[in-house]
Amino acid sequence: MKFNHPHGVLALVVQAVFFALFCVFVRYHPDANARHHPLVNGTEHEEHLDHDYKSEDSANHNKMYPMFQDVHVMIFIGFGFLMMFLKRYGLSAVGLNFMVAALCLQWAILVNGFFHLHDGLILVDLNTLLGADFTSAAVLISFGALIGKTTPTQLILLTLLEVPIFAVNEVIGRRYFGAVDIGDSMFVHAFGAYFGLAASLIMYRRDASTEKEGSSHQSDMFAMIGTVFLWVYWPSFNGGAASGDAQLRCIINTYISLIACCFTTFAISSIINREKKFDMVHIQNSTLAGGVAIGTAADLMIHPWGAVLVGILAATLSVCGYVYITPMMASRLRIHDTCGVHNLHGMPGVFAGIVGAILAAVASEATYGVSLYVVFPERAPPEGSAALADLQKVLPDLAGGSGISGTSQALYQLLALVVSIAFAVAGGIVAGFILRLFGNLKTEELYEDEKWWVMEEEEGEEEHRPATA
Repeated sequence: MKFNHPHGVLALVVQAVFFALFCVFVRYHPDANARHHPLVNGTEHEEHLDHDYKSEDSANHNKMYPMFQDVHVMIFIGFGFLMMFLKRYGLSAVGLNFMVAALCLQWAILVNGFFHLHDGLILVDLNTLLGADFTSAAVLISFGALIGKTTPTQLILLTLLEVPIFAVNEVIGRRYFGAVDIGDSMFVHAFGAYFGLAASLIMYRRDASTEKEGSSHQSDMFAMIGTVFLWVYWPSFNGGAASGDAQLRCIINTYISLIACCFTTFAISSIINREKKFDMVHIQNSTLAGGVAIGTAADLMIHPWGAVLVGILAATLSVCGYVYITPMMASRLRIHDTCGVHNLHGMPGVFAGIVGAILAAVASEATYGVSLYVVFPERAPPEGSAALADLQKVLPDLAGGSGISGTSQALYQLLALVVSIAFAVAGGIVAGFILRLFGNLKTEELYEDEKWWVMEEEEGEEEHRPATA
């Protein structure tokens, strides 16, 4: 059964629905609302402030904006250009990435907001926008597994289906398991990769591997632009949601893991290659695996040497994945992974979850001091206990936790990882079946810009002009 819904009409209907939902539910956070400004005519009017929602320091938003903007650049330039490696799909790689991200950001503000309603409303501040960017990263990772093989209609549907599943999984992992994943390696990277791979399994087609799936010298150069943008800004992705010394650790650990991963990727790529040359696929992707692999533990006391080790192992895992695992997945498991998201996001995301669990198990006050209970909120003593009262003398804003041990925290970390993969696979399978209902591209239309874009005349082709009298 096939349908041929024009993607333009579908997009317009979806945007109209979003407009209605924004009108009804979405409002400024008090920090952005002029009516809640603490100074009115030079006098403080406390009655205008909503103390339940007002930030203690609105200037924190100004401090956060640079890191938010870095992540925003990663979403639109980093992901978009990285997927330009396909020699005849460059416009679609950047353009459809642009479209999907814009759709996802709106949908994510709404869906994520429904889990954090304030008096029935969704309040928007920079944290809201940053959370929407993280959600869109998961969807764009899934897009990478399917790029060149899907229609715009299918991509719109993929986004609408994936975002709610992503939000539910993250709420379960963070709220009910108390999992710590500051760089979202489990909740974004692993989830997005296995969602896309599961959808690819259901949508598998024998003609997906064609000569057009390859790259050219020019397309590889454009893809490297995306790689460099992602590589440079990745510390902001891992540290954007952190604060204080935890944010500084995120930046340091991610930076060190990335540089070790980059150099190791060049080494392993040339060693594995039969001609002892660098493989551009590895350089474009595996150099970034260190940013994913350190994500869960980015704010933890892994120490610089630990970050180097994670970077080395992530590079080795990713390069070997491209050489050995990707071909096996395509031939034996019928999973065609266009961008190799399994090697950049999937396996490094799982590795990150394991690293995070190990560090959670060994974390103690001897290493973290009282900030242990800030990094691992569930390890704080229960509400009303004398131990919590003592800690609150040093950390006045500390809330009560469940008082679990480091071993229990590690088990919950692993449980969150397993559940994330399970949600991703189940959701991807359902999405794959639904997307199949909306038709498939013909073989000659795979990895082709011309199917979706008004194409300018290629260099050397005769320009057709109307005859003149």
